[in-house]
Amino acid sequence: MAQDLAPLPNSMEDGAHPGWFEPSPELEAWAFGTFIDEGATLENPDHAHLRMACIGFLWTNVANSKKGRMVIGTAEKGQPQGALGKWARARAELQVRQWFTEVPDFIITISAPWWLQAGDAERCALIEHELYHCAQDKDAFGTPKFSKSTGMPVYVMRGHDVEDFVGVVRRYGAEATQVQELVDAANAGPEIAAASIAHACGNCA
Repeated sequence: MAQDLAPLPNSMEDGAHPGWFEPSPELEAWAFGTFIDEGATLENPDHAHLRMACIGFLWTNVANSKKGRMVIGTAEKGQPQGALGKWARARAELQVRQWFTEVPDFIITISAPWWLQAGDAERCALIEHELYHCAQDKDAFGTPKFSKSTGMPVYVMRGHDVEDFVGVVRRYGAEATQVQELVDAANAGPEIAAASIAHACGNCA
């Protein structure tokens, strides 16, 4: 993969504008042409359900962290979420429409400073990781859901799960995806019996 194939932020000056966000149709086109579209350069069938999706991509230089770890990318529903008042929701929707002309199914935000120093494999792994969060809803029988009114897929957010780790690690390796510790732990074998883990888990107990 040539590094210049991955699009770069256009107008970011690190630290100059701490609240800087910029929509990137170039990153959207690259993601679809690299991972999602049929016949894409690095086509991944796991993302085939996104071929009809509208995904907005944003660059930002706003520092973000969660539980002491730097956040370099996020995926979220395009429609503003949470308990917002009528004006706050309308204001948030207006901002999204100004960025993308419509409210997309998903918005993926990427740290521009991180992207500029990352390697090709790391960039690809990050985008695919975020795409794995963008899922098509399923019914009780595991059948993909479609809207009765539009015929379009019904999209939902998916949390971290085994399929995400397996899919990204299969394509980029443990080191590129920063889960080498997980792989090493699996190869070393269990320290505690599965039954003991079940008894210690709040969901299983």
